[in-house]
Amino acid sequence: MARPLRIEYAGALYHITARGNAQADIYHADKDRVSFLDLLKNTCERHHWLCHAYCLMDNHYHLLIETQSPTLSKGMKYLNGTYTQQFNRRHKRVGHVFQGRYKAILIEKDAYLLELCRYIVLNPVRARMVRSAKDWRWSSYRATAGLVEITEGLTVDWVLGNFGRQRRRAMEGYKAFVKEGKNPPSPWEKLRNQVYLGSDEFVEHAQCQISDEQSLNDIPKPQKLAPIKPLTHYIERYPRNEGMAKAYLSGHYSLAKVGEAYGVSYATVSRAVKVWESR
Repeated sequence: MARPLRIEYAGALYHITARGNAQADIYHADKDRVSFLDLLKNTCERHHWLCHAYCLMDNHYHLLIETQSPTLSKGMKYLNGTYTQQFNRRHKRVGHVFQGRYKAILIEKDAYLLELCRYIVLNPVRARMVRSAKDWRWSSYRATAGLVEITEGLTVDWVLGNFGRQRRRAMEGYKAFVKEGKNPPSPWEKLRNQVYLGSDEFVEHAQCQISDEQSLNDIPKPQKLAPIKPLTHYIERYPRNEGMAKAYLSGHYSLAKVGEAYGVSYATVSRAVKVWESR
């Protein structure tokens, strides 16, 4: 199976997740989370990253990272690799901590950065681990909202700049923005080609960043954009579930857009895609 394509360039923005091996916890104690945040700070310094948001759950984490130079793979190798070594030493164990490779979604900054900053810090609320984002110590919310000192490695200027020039007023605007987002539609309804969240122009720009030295044989089929076929092509030519899966996997339509054409929810389309891919 081809490894997922990593598109790396200066100024790229990624939503990154990594999960515990066999769904096991990757943090056993507060000391583990502190260790991870220290490594995240070091990674940002070494590899010229900007961290706009983060949330450490029990068996996975979320990061929103902007790379000022094309260092995503190098930085993630350092972050996950070093954390694994430290975790294993601390808990006197061996073996993998993380399940396979991390997942990185390429994000259109102006359109989705704010939405994803909110989505990330609300993870513990959606999981019913806490009632409010401010109650979870292990996310970027408290620092961005001015409730605690800003964590080293975290940058809040771009996020707060969307809510005003005066810092205190901007923090109040940010808190209201997060509070209003407890039950929003999932941003992943609009995911394109399984690796992009953005407009057609953004996807085209990102594809242009692929190195000439990278063989197209290394790119999984769902990431190769074929000529656009209208949704009626899939509706008329294939059985419903197959048509929905093929339309989404063409890379030109989001789950929500396919669902709209077929008169079903994006979740129904997502299930059809999973069934089709597991054949």
